[in-house]
Amino acid sequence: MSIVLTAADHPSLRGDAPALAAQRGLLIQSAAYTAARTGDAAGMRELTGEAAAIATQLGGTTLLRDHGGGFSPTTVQLHLISAENSVGDPSTALAAAKAVAPQSLPSTERRARYYTDIAAAYGHWGRRDDCIRALLAAEHHAPQETHARPALKSLVSGLLVSGRTTTELRGLAARVGVLN
Repeated sequence: MSIVLTAADHPSLRGDAPALAAQRGLLIQSAAYTAARTGDAAGMRELTGEAAAIATQLGGTTLLRDHGGGFSPTTVQLHLISAENSVGDPSTALAAAKAVAPQSLPSTERRARYYTDIAAAYGHWGRRDDCIRALLAAEHHAPQETHARPALKSLVSGLLVSGRTTTELRGLAARVGVLN
């Protein structure tokens, strides 16, 4: 995290060019997610606030040559959903998800990630039916990615053993390869 923050503060990323600010924002956004993965909710939220301020100042999506989705308030919000899940706060993750219009996301991978993060939040919260609906939405947008992700296989396996098994859940489990 300190390497990323040092890079974000590097003089080469200072200046008026939107691409420089977007690069700084992406680095800070990455540091926020790293803070979340280490359990530092306060640090994650502070860094996310910094990234969000940069995105707001830029006023839209700033496309970058080496980053497919660019940097925008929406990319910050997507990272926030994942980060809130990582720190174990599913209700805040779901609140963050409400601020994102999934149809406006620039790629099927991002839409799938959006729905898988929602599924994870519902799963942590014990809301099985909502979790399954979100998993099915992710599968609808990006079936290959959904079927290949180990975290989703684990989530589906957990759903199979933790409660009633519906036809939809059994079908999903078979498609992700956790039920033969």
